[in-house]
Amino acid sequence: MPEDMRPRERMRRVGPGALSAAELLAIILRTGTQEESALELAHRILLEPRGLRFLAEATIDELCSIKGVGLAKAAQVKAALELGRRLFCLEPDLKPVIRSPQEASNLVMEEMCYLDREHFRVILLNTKNRVLGVETVSIGSLNSSLVHPREVFKCAVQRSAAGVILVHNHPSGDPTPSSEDIEITRRLSDAGRVIGIEVLDHIIIGDHLFVSFKEKGLI
Repeated sequence: MPEDMRPRERMRRVGPGALSAAELLAIILRTGTQEESALELAHRILLEPRGLRFLAEATIDELCSIKGVGLAKAAQVKAALELGRRLFCLEPDLKPVIRSPQEASNLVMEEMCYLDREHFRVILLNTKNRVLGVETVSIGSLNSSLVHPREVFKCAVQRSAAGVILVHNHPSGDPTPSSEDIEITRRLSDAGRVIGIEVLDHIIIGDHLFVSFKEKGLI
């Protein structure tokens, strides 16, 4: 792999926030196997059905059962995740700040791109665009009856959110917005203006791809 594409060199050049989940995991793993690089091993691990959530929930023994992952690699992964969890609990202000559609998609991509049904979620933000939480509004075929403004903004009001980013996935892998996606976004944006909670964007997650309504001028 060219030096400027290696995860550690990229992190040094562009910062950790610009790296994919696979690149970050490859840095934690440090080495691959005789058959594959650390980055290829990381990609294979993240192909587990639950992606990053699998890493968080798996035991040491479950990680060790993956070809190419021994006790040392499994322990490194679990230690890194535990440090992140403790830091997150210790300092609520360290929750991420969303500055762009790319950062919003990074927050949910590794989990949502593998889902086999449409999940509609809301990223709740404070006045400084810091993430207050990510709430699931509906699961199933996306339509206006399942995605009602009452349910979308209920959690936003409860958490005193100043703005929200709508997110849902297309299990087909194609993130192109449908006419119904556009109509639902319009309805929710109108409702948000009435109650004073701005809909900042609507992001559709595909197969490691995303479409931002804000970037497309649809919101």
